[in-house]
Amino acid sequence: MPLSMYDASIPVFQRALGNLDALLRKGEEHAAGAGLDLAELAAARLAPDMFPLTGQVQSACDSAKFAAARLTGTTAPSFPDTETTFEELHQRIAATLDYLASVDPAGFAGSETREVVQKSRRGERHFVGTSYLLTFALPNFFFHVTTAYDILRHKGVPVGKMDYLGAL
Repeated sequence: MPLSMYDASIPVFQRALGNLDALLRKGEEHAAGAGLDLAELAAARLAPDMFPLTGQVQSACDSAKFAAARLTGTTAPSFPDTETTFEELHQRIAATLDYLASVDPAGFAGSETREVVQKSRRGERHFVGTSYLLTFALPNFFFHVTTAYDILRHKGVPVGKMDYLGAL
């Protein structure tokens, strides 16, 4: 049986978001043990022109939900980017996971060739479904998950490759 667009996206997003949630929990544990301010950790960034940890989590969640919606031709739920605490980040991930769980696999039928328009401040990008998923949605999603991991690691949180990958 060939790999479906659903299988190449939704379970991948769900697993990585679950792992990201666990990474945030490790960040909280580390901060508590080391006497670090959680607000400072949530606002940490790798470079001045990059999103802070909160923005990386928001962007990872948005990447996943918008990919699901664009590939199924539906509308993603709107989540305002107001999270500033770890608890709010956990809630954002949970809301995204709830949405992903509600996406009907049948909605992906024909998504391999469905036109996808991705709008941004720089204009519109046009894709067909397979190209969108493989060359934009997944790489963009993992950029933000990886950058969140990198921020935590840079701030001394004892996370490693297996924390990022999760239980195999």
